[in-house]
Order: sequence, then C-alpha cells, then structure tokens
Amino acid sequence: MKFQIDVLGIFLKVVVRINKVTFAPLVVSTLFILLTSLLAHCARRLVQKTVKEPFVRLLLEEAIAAAELCGCCFELIVVADHFGVATYAIFLFVLTIWWSLNWGDATACPYTHIEDVIEGRGDVKKAFLKTWAELAGGLLVFKYVQTYWALEISETHKNKASEDCTADLQVPVLYGAMVEGIATCLCRLASRSLSDLNPRYATAIDSFIGTSLVVAGLLTRDTVYVYRYEDSSANADLSVSVFCKVHLGKAFDYSGGYFNPVLATSLKAGCEGHTLMEHALVYWLGACAGSIISVYVYKIPSIQKYVKGTTEVNGDSFWAEKED
Repeated sequence: MKFQIDVLGIFLKVVVRINKVTFAPLVVSTLFILLTSLLAHCARRLVQKTVKEPFVRLLLEEAIAAAELCGCCFELIVVADHFGVATYAIFLFVLTIWWSLNWGDATACPYTHIEDVIEGRGDVKKAFLKTWAELAGGLLVFKYVQTYWALEISETHKNKASEDCTADLQVPVLYGAMVEGIATCLCRLASRSLSDLNPRYATAIDSFIGTSLVVAGLLTRDTVYVYRYEDSSANADLSVSVFCKVHLGKAFDYSGGYFNPVLATSLKAGCEGHTLMEHALVYWLGACAGSIISVYVYKIPSIQKYVKGTTEVNGDSFWAEKED
C-alpha cells in the first residue's frame, strides 16, 4: 500500500509539473494510462506471489485484468474525443500488445469462457465465477477513474467526473446486436487462425486486427458505397435495374464496437439512451452469440483445410518455425 501511495504521489507531481509548463493534456492521459498499467502489473505480481490456490489466483487475475482494461479505456475515450481516432488507434494497438504479453491466462472477456465450455476445456461454474470476477473488476475501477478525473489536472477532464454518460447504441437493438456479433465473430476467427498458424508476430497481428475492427467504422463513417446494375438489352423480355447505397461505418459508429461485454458494461451500462435490457441484448447476447458462432465456423472443413494447408507450406521468415 505504501508503495502504491508513493507511486501515486510521484505521478501527480510529474503530471502537475508537465501540465503547468507545457499544457499537454495528451501527456496527462498517457501518464494516467501508464499509472493504471503499472498498478495493475504490481497487483498481478502480488497475487502471483501470495495466492497459492490456482483457480483463486486466476479469479483475482481476471478481476485485475478487467480493471486495467476498463480503466485504460475510460481514458482512451478522452483521447479519442480530443485527439482523434488515429491517436486512439495507436494507444489501443500498443495497449493490446501489452495486455497480451502480461495477462497470462486471464482474458477479461466472458465469451472466451463460454468457448472453453463448448470445447470441453472448462465447466459452467468456473465460467460463471470468472465472469463475475471480471464484472467486479470492471465496475469497481470507475471509482478510481472518477477520483483522478475529479482532480481536473487537464482541461480534457473538466467536469468529466460528474457528467452524465450517453449510450453509443443509436440504432434498433437487433441491428446493434448483429454488429457486435459479426465483429466479435470475425475477431475470434482471426485470433483462432493466428493461434494455429503461429506467425512470428502473432501478438502484433492480432492487436492490429482487433484495433482495425474497432476503428474501422469511425474511419469510414462518412463513406458511402453505391452499386448500380441495369440490364435493359433490346432482346430481353424483362428489364432489370438494381441500385444499392450503403453508408459504410455507420454500424460501428452507432453500436460503439466494444466486442467485450465486460468492457461495454463498465463504460456504458446505465447510460442515457438505452435500457439495461437493451444493453444486455446488444453487448452481451450479441457478442457472445458471435463468439459461439466463431467456434463452429472455424470447424468448417474448408476453413480447416486452408489453415492446415497454410501451416504446411514453407513460407518466408514471417512465419514461426519456417525457414526462408
């Protein structure tokens, strides 16, 4: 405890000094994210050294991982709002790599435990307990974030601690659930493929794919795809005309693109714009359904043949355990 207080004191001194001299709110956000990661890292090491029972240790690690994830993402919202999607994407990409390297067996994501149950690697009781631990960590961390925001060290945090939140879901519930489900399914398929293919930079590739799915809608929110087909040849008995206009990115923009029920609950449950039932249907049922579908889609023979075929081909040094 004394160590954490000393770290927090040094952190605040550094932040205040930097902010007074340079007025750099981005540095304030960066240092807060670093502090959150440092405290989570220390808590994780403490648990690993003091808790001997493996499953209890894993539950605590899940809670710590969820708290770290949600705590950092609260600040990433500030980064995205004030410094743009590109800056947000860089932060998320680096953080995802950090989490992959440091969380160990913890995932901070409930649907991974459902996948384990389906594939016979876990049971329902343990899956429920892990989910409960993740929810506890994700919800409790808000008080920590709110305390920091209340200091208003940066202009970007002014009134942030007390402001009302608004939901990202601005489309019908079914549509939002489909977006979260499809994106989650794609994300899990990519992760499974990387796990089997074992490329040399699998962690970075997985992080890039996940980050791309999150920000894809934001980067293409004003892009409109138009397709027109017309068949009115002189010899045809029937004239056919097709016109299709799609607003790319709107789905991600309207659902938020969380792809993690605990993260969505920590950041947006109870916010104005949807009921708790609607929130559960979109961010829990939608994401979990997408994850479950990915388990069965990945077992399709054509996909398995492609993955196994790729691993047998001698590629370049990009792939692990392959020679040029």
